[in-house]
Amino acid sequence: MRKTAGDPKATDDPRLAAGAETSSAVRLDDVAVRFRTKKKDVTALQDVSLDVRAGEFVAIVGPSGCGKSTLLKLVAGLLAPSSGEVLLGGERVRGPRRDIGYVFQRAALLDWRTARRNILLQAEMRGIPGAEARARADDLIRMTGLGGFEDAYPHELSGGMQQRVALCRALLHEPPVLLMDEPFGALDALTREQMNVELNRIWRETGTTVLLVTHSIPEAVYLADRVVVMSPRPGTITETIDVGLPAERSYATTLATAEFGAATGRIRELLGAVSAHE
Repeated sequence: MRKTAGDPKATDDPRLAAGAETSSAVRLDDVAVRFRTKKKDVTALQDVSLDVRAGEFVAIVGPSGCGKSTLLKLVAGLLAPSSGEVLLGGERVRGPRRDIGYVFQRAALLDWRTARRNILLQAEMRGIPGAEARARADDLIRMTGLGGFEDAYPHELSGGMQQRVALCRALLHEPPVLLMDEPFGALDALTREQMNVELNRIWRETGTTVLLVTHSIPEAVYLADRVVVMSPRPGTITETIDVGLPAERSYATTLATAEFGAATGRIRELLGAVSAHE
């Protein structure tokens, strides 16, 4: 079931002009995840089907424990489905994937390495030639506003800057798909808003497909093309909301639009109904 909030995205969106609307970057077909604890069998995900277009930004929201992070692990190949199929770029995911980027809630930077060297750790692990990696790191540092802080150590950086470094590290190898698991959850409200604006701009500039897990409904709607709303465990997709906003979005203006209000209202309605049912 799909609920549309506002009109569909305009067809002159430059990310769709190259045919992104027809190519699938991530696909989950009737996926379930089951595991056994010491006391009982648990179904984490059930009957999950999702098709994410190349260049699309999809946010995933739902109650705690509904399997949002588990879904990202499936896409990354860190977890195998108990049934169903996961495809990345049309290829079945059979194990850990090196062609994705992953950003977690904590930046997980190495204290003894500068911002630039934390970013370049990705190149060392992947064997990317030094000159190519440094040029790419410089581009990302400029793109994320880290200029002037590239030689700073993590303890000299704010939480928001540390997450920018983590984002640069995840993007260094130009992954076609970026997975983000509550990346701004530990930030203060103002820094989180600023990071939302930066992420929207970076997404538009890179054209990377993004799957974002978040507990913030406004964050999900501001950033995403579509918002996937999940049910309590066993997690399944309750509804997918088409946001209906242009790719380029100023923060204050977007939050005042009818499309933003309709989408956030519908998601709250769905999650409120879930809470009442519980």
